[in-house]
Amino acid sequence: MKRKGFLYRNSLSIVLLALMCLFWFGQMLTGWKVFSEDQAELGLPAPGFWEYLHSGHFIQATFENWESEFLQMMLYVILTVFLRQKGSAESKSLDKAEDVDREPGPHPQAPWPVKKGGRWLWWYKRSLSLAFAVLFIASFLAHFYGSLKDYNQEAVEKGAPTATAFEYIREQRFWFESFQNWQSEFLAVASIVLLSIWFRQMGSPQSKPVDMANEEIP
Repeated sequence: MKRKGFLYRNSLSIVLLALMCLFWFGQMLTGWKVFSEDQAELGLPAPGFWEYLHSGHFIQATFENWESEFLQMMLYVILTVFLRQKGSAESKSLDKAEDVDREPGPHPQAPWPVKKGGRWLWWYKRSLSLAFAVLFIASFLAHFYGSLKDYNQEAVEKGAPTATAFEYIREQRFWFESFQNWQSEFLAVASIVLLSIWFRQMGSPQSKPVDMANEEIP
Protein backbone atom coordinates (compact mmCIF):
# COMPACT_ATOMS: atom_id res chain seq x y z
CA MET A 1 0.00 0.00 0.00
CA LYS A 2 2.84 2.42 0.82
CA ARG A 3 4.19 2.00 -2.71
CA LYS A 4 0.91 3.27 -4.14
CA GLY A 5 0.57 7.02 -4.61
CA PHE A 6 -1.94 9.26 -2.83
CA LEU A 7 -4.10 9.64 -5.93
CA TYR A 8 -4.25 5.89 -6.50
CA ARG A 9 -5.19 5.21 -2.88
CA ASN A 10 -7.91 7.87 -2.85
CA SER A 11 -8.97 8.01 -6.49
CA LEU A 12 -12.60 6.94 -5.93
CA SER A 13 -13.41 9.67 -3.41
CA ILE A 14 -11.42 12.28 -5.37
CA VAL A 15 -13.29 11.59 -8.61
CA LEU A 16 -16.68 11.49 -6.90
CA LEU A 17 -16.08 14.77 -5.07
CA ALA A 18 -14.72 16.37 -8.25
CA LEU A 19 -17.86 15.35 -10.14
CA MET A 20 -20.02 16.64 -7.31
CA CYS A 21 -18.26 20.03 -7.41
CA LEU A 22 -18.47 20.19 -11.21
CA PHE A 23 -22.20 19.51 -11.28
CA TRP A 24 -22.83 21.75 -8.27
CA PHE A 25 -21.12 24.63 -10.07
CA GLY A 26 -23.30 23.85 -13.08
CA GLN A 27 -26.33 24.06 -10.80
CA MET A 28 -25.12 27.43 -9.49
CA LEU A 29 -24.74 28.91 -12.97
CA THR A 30 -27.95 27.56 -14.47
CA GLY A 31 -29.95 28.28 -11.30
CA TRP A 32 -28.67 31.86 -11.33
CA LYS A 33 -29.74 32.27 -14.96
CA VAL A 34 -33.20 30.79 -14.33
CA PHE A 35 -33.73 32.92 -11.21
CA SER A 36 -32.55 36.05 -13.04
CA GLU A 37 -35.00 35.38 -15.87
CA ASP A 38 -37.83 34.92 -13.37
CA GLN A 39 -36.91 38.21 -11.71
CA ALA A 40 -36.80 40.00 -15.08
CA GLU A 41 -40.30 38.75 -15.91
CA LEU A 42 -41.51 40.40 -12.69
CA GLY A 43 -39.71 43.64 -13.56
CA LEU A 44 -37.21 43.15 -10.75
CA PRO A 45 -33.41 43.53 -10.94
CA ALA A 46 -31.40 40.34 -11.44
CA PRO A 47 -29.18 39.40 -8.52
CA GLY A 48 -25.42 39.13 -8.80
CA PHE A 49 -23.93 35.64 -8.77
CA TRP A 50 -22.73 35.80 -5.15
CA GLU A 51 -26.03 37.34 -4.09
CA TYR A 52 -27.85 34.44 -5.73
CA LEU A 53 -25.84 31.94 -3.66
CA HIS A 54 -27.45 33.45 -0.53
CA SER A 55 -30.95 33.26 -1.98
CA GLY A 56 -33.65 30.88 -0.84
CA HIS A 57 -33.90 29.61 -4.42
CA PHE A 58 -30.33 28.25 -4.37
CA ILE A 59 -30.31 27.08 -0.74
CA GLN A 60 -33.59 25.20 -1.14
CA ALA A 61 -32.57 23.56 -4.42
CA THR A 62 -29.24 22.39 -2.99
CA PHE A 63 -30.30 21.04 0.36
CA GLU A 64 -33.53 19.36 -0.69
CA ASN A 65 -31.31 17.05 -2.77
CA TRP A 66 -28.65 16.56 -0.11
CA GLU A 67 -31.36 15.82 2.43
CA SER A 68 -32.79 12.97 0.36
CA GLU A 69 -29.35 11.47 -0.27
CA PHE A 70 -28.48 11.34 3.42
CA LEU A 71 -31.92 9.96 4.34
CA GLN A 72 -31.48 7.23 1.75
CA MET A 73 -28.02 6.25 2.97
CA MET A 74 -29.01 6.33 6.64
CA LEU A 75 -31.98 4.02 6.16
CA TYR A 76 -30.11 1.79 3.72
CA VAL A 77 -27.28 1.24 6.22
CA ILE A 78 -29.82 0.39 8.94
CA LEU A 79 -32.13 -1.78 6.81
CA THR A 80 -29.29 -3.91 5.44
CA VAL A 81 -28.47 -4.92 9.02
CA PHE A 82 -31.80 -6.75 9.36
CA LEU A 83 -33.29 -7.31 5.91
CA ARG A 84 -32.20 -9.65 3.11
CA GLN A 85 -32.70 -9.96 -0.65
CA LYS A 86 -32.12 -13.36 -2.19
CA GLY A 87 -29.43 -13.22 -4.89
CA SER A 88 -28.58 -9.53 -4.48
CA ALA A 89 -24.97 -8.34 -4.27
CA GLU A 90 -26.21 -5.72 -1.80
CA SER A 91 -27.56 -8.23 0.74
CA LYS A 92 -25.98 -10.27 3.50
CA SER A 93 -26.25 -14.04 3.34
CA LEU A 94 -29.65 -15.57 4.03
CA ASP A 95 -28.33 -18.36 6.25
CA LYS A 96 -24.78 -17.71 7.50
CA ALA A 97 -23.13 -15.17 9.75
CA GLU A 98 -21.17 -12.36 8.12
CA ASP A 99 -17.89 -10.83 9.27
CA VAL A 100 -19.69 -7.52 9.90
CA ASP A 101 -21.95 -9.24 12.45
CA ARG A 102 -19.21 -10.42 14.81
CA GLU A 103 -18.57 -8.54 18.02
CA PRO A 104 -15.49 -6.29 17.72
CA GLY A 105 -12.41 -7.10 19.74
CA PRO A 106 -9.49 -4.81 20.63
CA HIS A 107 -6.22 -5.31 18.76
CA PRO A 108 -3.23 -3.05 17.98
CA GLN A 109 -4.71 -1.70 14.72
CA ALA A 110 -8.29 -1.33 15.98
CA PRO A 111 -9.90 2.16 16.07
CA TRP A 112 -9.57 3.78 19.50
CA PRO A 113 -13.29 3.40 20.47
CA VAL A 114 -12.90 -0.37 20.08
CA LYS A 115 -9.91 -0.33 22.43
CA LYS A 116 -11.75 1.98 24.83
CA GLY A 117 -14.91 -0.12 24.98
CA GLY A 118 -18.01 0.78 27.00
CA ARG A 119 -20.19 3.65 25.78
CA TRP A 120 -17.54 4.69 23.23
CA LEU A 121 -17.78 1.32 21.56
CA TRP A 122 -21.61 1.42 21.70
CA TRP A 123 -21.68 4.70 19.79
CA TYR A 124 -18.93 3.64 17.40
CA LYS A 125 -20.82 0.47 16.45
CA ARG A 126 -23.64 2.72 15.22
CA SER A 127 -21.56 5.68 14.07
CA LEU A 128 -22.13 5.28 10.32
CA SER A 129 -25.92 5.49 10.51
CA LEU A 130 -25.65 8.23 13.17
CA ALA A 131 -23.34 10.29 10.94
CA PHE A 132 -25.84 10.06 8.09
CA ALA A 133 -28.66 10.94 10.50
CA VAL A 134 -26.84 14.12 11.58
CA LEU A 135 -26.17 15.07 7.95
CA PHE A 136 -29.82 14.40 7.07
CA ILE A 137 -31.12 16.58 9.92
CA ALA A 138 -28.71 19.40 9.06
CA SER A 139 -29.69 19.25 5.36
CA PHE A 140 -33.39 19.04 6.23
CA LEU A 141 -33.13 22.20 8.34
CA ALA A 142 -31.12 24.01 5.65
CA HIS A 143 -33.70 22.95 3.03
CA PHE A 144 -36.50 24.23 5.25
CA TYR A 145 -34.71 27.54 5.78
CA GLY A 146 -34.05 28.02 2.05
CA SER A 147 -37.56 26.99 1.04
CA LEU A 148 -39.13 29.35 3.62
CA LYS A 149 -36.87 32.19 2.46
CA ASP A 150 -37.80 31.58 -1.18
CA TYR A 151 -41.51 31.30 -0.34
CA ASN A 152 -41.50 34.59 1.56
CA GLN A 153 -39.57 36.38 -1.17
CA GLU A 154 -42.17 35.29 -3.71
CA ALA A 155 -44.93 36.38 -1.33
CA VAL A 156 -43.40 39.86 -0.97
CA GLU A 157 -43.06 40.19 -4.75
CA LYS A 158 -46.74 39.24 -5.18
CA GLY A 159 -47.93 41.43 -2.32
CA ALA A 160 -49.12 38.38 -0.38
CA PRO A 161 -48.59 37.74 3.36
CA THR A 162 -45.39 36.01 4.40
CA ALA A 163 -45.27 32.85 6.54
CA THR A 164 -43.60 32.08 9.83
CA ALA A 165 -41.56 28.90 10.21
CA PHE A 166 -44.41 27.31 12.21
CA GLU A 167 -46.89 28.14 9.46
CA TYR A 168 -44.61 27.01 6.65
CA ILE A 169 -43.86 23.58 8.13
CA ARG A 170 -47.52 22.77 7.34
CA GLU A 171 -47.25 24.14 3.81
CA GLN A 172 -47.75 21.54 1.07
CA ARG A 173 -45.04 23.11 -1.09
CA PHE A 174 -42.28 22.24 1.39
CA TRP A 175 -43.34 18.61 1.73
CA PHE A 176 -43.79 18.28 -2.03
CA GLU A 177 -40.15 19.35 -2.45
CA SER A 178 -39.08 16.69 0.05
CA PHE A 179 -41.25 13.79 -1.07
CA GLN A 180 -40.39 14.16 -4.76
CA ASN A 181 -36.72 13.61 -3.88
CA TRP A 182 -37.20 10.96 -1.21
CA GLN A 183 -39.16 8.63 -3.47
CA SER A 184 -36.57 8.86 -6.25
CA GLU A 185 -33.73 7.95 -3.88
CA PHE A 186 -35.44 4.78 -2.70
CA LEU A 187 -36.24 3.87 -6.30
CA ALA A 188 -32.51 4.12 -7.05
CA VAL A 189 -31.57 1.94 -4.06
CA ALA A 190 -34.24 -0.65 -4.87
CA SER A 191 -32.92 -0.70 -8.45
CA ILE A 192 -29.36 -1.63 -7.49
CA VAL A 193 -30.59 -4.20 -4.96
CA LEU A 194 -32.78 -5.93 -7.56
CA LEU A 195 -30.71 -5.41 -10.73
CA SER A 196 -27.60 -6.83 -9.07
CA ILE A 197 -29.42 -10.17 -8.84
CA TRP A 198 -29.39 -10.68 -12.62
CA PHE A 199 -26.86 -8.21 -14.05
CA ARG A 200 -23.10 -7.95 -13.60
CA GLN A 201 -20.33 -5.37 -13.88
CA MET A 202 -16.95 -7.03 -14.01
CA GLY A 203 -14.51 -5.48 -11.54
CA SER A 204 -17.11 -3.62 -9.47
CA PRO A 205 -17.61 -4.46 -5.77
CA GLN A 206 -21.26 -3.54 -6.26
CA SER A 207 -21.66 -6.56 -8.55
CA LYS A 208 -21.45 -10.30 -8.01
CA PRO A 209 -18.76 -12.25 -9.89
CA VAL A 210 -19.81 -12.60 -13.51
CA ASP A 211 -20.04 -16.40 -13.34
CA MET A 212 -21.99 -16.54 -10.05
CA ALA A 213 -25.50 -17.98 -10.15
CA ASN A 214 -28.34 -15.48 -9.93
CA GLU A 215 -29.67 -16.90 -6.69
CA GLU A 216 -26.30 -16.82 -4.88
CA ILE A 217 -25.13 -14.03 -2.59
CA PRO A 218 -21.37 -13.35 -2.60
